[in-house]
Amino acid sequence: MTSWKDRFSVAAPRAAVVLHDLTMVWLCWVGLHQFRLAVMPNAPSLQTWSTEIALILLAQGLIFWKVGLYRGVWRFASVPDLLNILKAAVLGLLAIVLVLFLYNRLDQVPRSVLVLYPLMLTALLGMPRLLYRTWKDHGTTRTSQSAVRVLILGAGQAGETLVRDLRRTGAYDPVGFLDDAAKLRGSQLQGVPVLGRVADVERIAPETATKLLVIAMPSADAAQMRTVVAACEKTGLPFRTVPKLDDLLEGRSLPGELKKVAIEDLLGRKPVMPDWKAIRGWLRGRSVLVTGAGGSIGSELCRQCARHGASRIALLEIDELALTRIDAELQRDFPHIEIVPVLGDCGDHAVVDYAMQLAAPEAVFHAAAYKQVPVLERQLREGVRNNVLATHTVASTAIKHRVGTFVLISTDKAVDPVNVLGATKRLAEMVCQDLAASQTTHFITVRFGNVLDSAGSVVPLFREQIRRGGPVTVTDPEVTRYFMTIPEACQLIMQSVAIGSPQAVYTLDMGEPVSIRLLAEQMIRLAGKQPGRDVAIIYSGLRPGEKLHETLFHSDERYRPTQHPKILQAEARAVHAERLAAALTRLRDGVARYDLELLGASLRDAVPEFTPQIPTSPQNAGATIVAFPPRHARQP
Repeated sequence: MTSWKDRFSVAAPRAAVVLHDLTMVWLCWVGLHQFRLAVMPNAPSLQTWSTEIALILLAQGLIFWKVGLYRGVWRFASVPDLLNILKAAVLGLLAIVLVLFLYNRLDQVPRSVLVLYPLMLTALLGMPRLLYRTWKDHGTTRTSQSAVRVLILGAGQAGETLVRDLRRTGAYDPVGFLDDAAKLRGSQLQGVPVLGRVADVERIAPETATKLLVIAMPSADAAQMRTVVAACEKTGLPFRTVPKLDDLLEGRSLPGELKKVAIEDLLGRKPVMPDWKAIRGWLRGRSVLVTGAGGSIGSELCRQCARHGASRIALLEIDELALTRIDAELQRDFPHIEIVPVLGDCGDHAVVDYAMQLAAPEAVFHAAAYKQVPVLERQLREGVRNNVLATHTVASTAIKHRVGTFVLISTDKAVDPVNVLGATKRLAEMVCQDLAASQTTHFITVRFGNVLDSAGSVVPLFREQIRRGGPVTVTDPEVTRYFMTIPEACQLIMQSVAIGSPQAVYTLDMGEPVSIRLLAEQMIRLAGKQPGRDVAIIYSGLRPGEKLHETLFHSDERYRPTQHPKILQAEARAVHAERLAAALTRLRDGVARYDLELLGASLRDAVPEFTPQIPTSPQNAGATIVAFPPRHARQP
């Protein structure tokens, strides 16, 4: 309960502001009359206090309150506050004219006073506010002798705001801006000069005794960031960046925070905004179930669903710690949404059936899967059980519960698969395609490639190896992969569902492939070290199931654009239902008996385009590789 002291500490300053503003209204009205009297001596004089003035103060005071003038804080007064004051003055004039017309028919009220009143009142109210802010800013921006001299790259709005934030801390001393806009050359922002172009940073930084570079370009795309970072690296100085707007809105960063440049800033593509209206229109008020809810993709899907209108989210997760973490996060950040945590294996029919009874979902996002290529090459049984049979369990249970939409999260490795992961995910796609004959459930498959910073991906591995001082292990100097960020992948998944095609296979446009060797070198540089000198890079050779370059599109799947430029729709290949059913029966038998030979043969038979690729390299000599029988092998 708020104490009287707390209430007084809030009310007292506000009362002083109200008193100040009403005093300025009185001074404005009386002053304009006195000015007119000085210009026209024969004009009638005005008493300094009267019923007329009391009515003016009452009318203008009510307008101040209605337009929210006292919700602002003088300490942060700015142009929007001045516009609000002007609005209050104009509306106040209208109110004064109405009140005085009813009171005395505007008797002896000069038109010149009415015309000048809004402008003069705006100046009288705005000037003290801006002077107060200037005084407070001056009082809090005294930099100490040990303040770090900062050169800011980018003289836009973000750079101007950054100067105020840096000065407010007192720990930084902005010495200049660099910006490629010719019109800014020689100008000043917040008293800080624009010294040259971004490319001049290597020359200007020593001239200004700069100790820290700050990139204030939150709207720069990845290509622009790579250019700026390359220029910063030439100086040998540490550099930081300001958060992107999306990071601020999503709570991943704080205003004024300086953060290290992340590899995501350099690898991401120019963002294409999803159609949030369509996504919210599809999702609003729905109950959804997410399998693998504690994983990288699953947890972000949960956040996206919560953020854009879902009323209930069921979390199906086999890892108790991951389930606890995402459950607590959603309960904390979205208390208005019903969260239904279910611990269990999505391959267990009883667990899945219980979760769907509990949540009555209208949509299922099936993100649970094993996805580590080298691991699955040695764990064929679990790859089949979790990626294929569990998908069949969840999908068939969704049909039983008349779920409206089932979304399978697949991978680009399902296109012309050469490893167990690709083959099992391709078979999972075929399972969903076969079940799509159901009249109650729409099946949608979404494929995408590697996700930055997901569990087990190369980025956190490199980051840990760099932290330990190296070496960083790259499989092959020529290897390339497609990448996208976790939020981008999940946004495009949601967009794919919102497009509305009842049975579809969508492939996400992954942009240009990234050289893993260059990725490793860039991450080493971002850590403030030099590749080869501070951190070694060694090449270990391709691992079982890996290939040099990934394939995004299958030759038999005719792709066509959708309403979103980053999403392509594939024409699904024909699935032989009887052959698929027989393969699933054999796979279940192989899983039950842990018969790797039967599992390998059945997987090859079910996915004819599956061609296992086992590169010959020294480190594979002692590996345990699943021996797949020839394509023509007969089944027992």
